[in-house]
Amino acid sequence: MLDNEAIYDLTRRNLDIERPTYTNLNRLIGQVVSALTASLRFDGALNVDLTEFQTTWCPYPRIHFVLTSYAPVISAEKAYHEQLSVSEISNAVFEPASMMTKCDPRHGKYMACCLMYRGDVVPKDVNAAVATIKTKRTIQFVDWSPTGFKCGINYQPPTGGAPVATSPRCRRRFA
Repeated sequence: MLDNEAIYDLTRRNLDIERPTYTNLNRLIGQVVSALTASLRFDGALNVDLTEFQTTWCPYPRIHFVLTSYAPVISAEKAYHEQLSVSEISNAVFEPASMMTKCDPRHGKYMACCLMYRGDVVPKDVNAAVATIKTKRTIQFVDWSPTGFKCGINYQPPTGGAPVATSPRCRRRFA
């Protein structure tokens, strides 16, 4: 699910664009869709196939909504000065400010969660980030569904279509 209001806010806040245009919004949405479909186009250490979304994530298809978040969303100028770790990106993707829909997932529970990384990311760093999230109990899963994360790594970094910079990225989807 994508929400125009959330995408407007994300663009204003993170890219310092006072009055985002449809072009600005569409570029951000394009980055998100590109990240989602990267495993179909490029190789990676742990590719997550689109068919796994329906079969693995949502055992009860009638009672789910797939929400998307994306991090980091930073301008090209900031990308030169900020070097975010996999752990920082992984934590950021769970913040309401990274959501592509106006909602606060901290007030709900997850049925499933998938973290998809692009760029210079190694499995060891992803495993450490997920272990930290589990230890801190940053998110909660429903009692009746298996708890866990599905992680995907695609070595192809996102292209730097302005205004979004190229750096390691993480997308999170949950139902």
